[in-house]
Amino acid sequence: MKIALLALLGLALGALGGAALGIGAGLAWVEIFKTTDFEGYSGMLVFFTFMPLGAAIGGIGGALLFAVIAIRDAEIVVERQPARQHDR
Repeated sequence: MKIALLALLGLALGALGGAALGIGAGLAWVEIFKTTDFEGYSGMLVFFTFMPLGAAIGGIGGALLFAVIAIRDAEIVVERQPARQHDR
């Protein structure tokens, strides 16, 4: 259950981050390649192409990353055990 919940959290956070990066990449594309702005074409390109692609890629990547972290949780030491004290 923990793995599934962390994967869903990764999906949501990855989709949000990916959408933001997709918008940034789309705006950069419009500026670099001088895309026409006739009837809002450049805006539609950014928000209907780059943003959904970024959200999909980010969501899948975030879900996989969080799932791998949850699976490997037993291997990752979060808290160190106190050192043994020598008997005197």
